[in-house]
Amino acid sequence: MVAAAGTVLSCGNDDPGPEFTVGAGDAVESRVLAEVYAGALARTGLRVAVEPGLGERGDYLGALDEGRVALVGEHTGALLAHFDDRSEARTPDDVLEALNRSLPEGLVVADPAEGADLRGRVLVVESENADAVADLAPRCPEIPAGVAPEPDLVRGPAVTVADCSFAGVVELPDAVALREALLDGRIRAGILNGPPDDERATEGLTVLADDDFAVRAENVIPLFRKGSLDDRRVRKLNYVAGELTTDELLAMIERVRGGADASHVAREWLDAHAL
Repeated sequence: MVAAAGTVLSCGNDDPGPEFTVGAGDAVESRVLAEVYAGALARTGLRVAVEPGLGERGDYLGALDEGRVALVGEHTGALLAHFDDRSEARTPDDVLEALNRSLPEGLVVADPAEGADLRGRVLVVESENADAVADLAPRCPEIPAGVAPEPDLVRGPAVTVADCSFAGVVELPDAVALREALLDGRIRAGILNGPPDDERATEGLTVLADDDFAVRAENVIPLFRKGSLDDRRVRKLNYVAGELTTDELLAMIERVRGGADASHVAREWLDAHAL
């Protein structure tokens, strides 16, 4: 059943209406996450609706604060930066700990999806002789860099690289332009605001490993109103976190971008993982 607010999910007939609303911002990723969380919760017997198109982070967090929605999908690092822009936490555990300390009264998170890593990626040409982000640190003051958005992802703050101050940074419109600028030598390092969703955008380039989290962790996480879900339903969200991966999320985003219905895509993923 489709309502003006978005998809309404229920496991029973004669549905009196939703009792729990999951909000989504304008990004395709935000809608996909909303449908995944809503679909998982609906399978616990909760009457759930999805309200899409709520705008950017400030808009949908405002809707959460006002009680118009009860849950939104987010990224750990970006959410931490929103609530505490002075935090220097970078690793997944440190970011989660700092995030929990920074959350306003009345908001809580479930488990982050450790396998869904949406942090920025640093790219170089293969001749740069670097395998990891840490390899660039001593050379950063000599390296011009470029930054580009990865479309349809939940937006975060500008990606920064710890212990690295590049010799100037230019903004480029997309991953293709970033690749071209790297290959023709206009820049020597490129930063995408998320994982590349198209192998062609990184052909001939090295995506640097970042085991030390020079780029802050950005794991997918649900943020919701305290007391709005019981323990059984929070565990359901945690099961989702345990199954969701970067590649699967990017594949769902790509399908929705291509015209597939987000609720259908989410339902197929939930079925495939017995959730």
